[in-house]
Amino acid sequence: MCCLISILALLGPRAAIVVWWLAQPARWSATFHTFLVPLLGFLFLPWTTLMYVLVAPQGVTGFDWFFLGIAVLADVAGYAGTGYGNRNRMPGYAG
Repeated sequence: MCCLISILALLGPRAAIVVWWLAQPARWSATFHTFLVPLLGFLFLPWTTLMYVLVAPQGVTGFDWFFLGIAVLADVAGYAGTGYGNRNRMPGYAG
């Protein structure tokens, strides 16, 4: 089990989504009623998708919104960090 957690930490949230979906497809079906929303979450907001699947079957109330906000911030930070780290590769960008 420890190796599985280490592998998921190294591969990132998209690998965790795939493994969790294969392990508990009923939870994903209870959370999402269509395939489009989790697919878009997989592509654009993987941390938010993982957190939503964790809290949504019991209902999103109270402190769950805080955890969803942290997940959105993690997704935004990932995109912002990538853009900031690759800023020197863009020709003509003097930032």
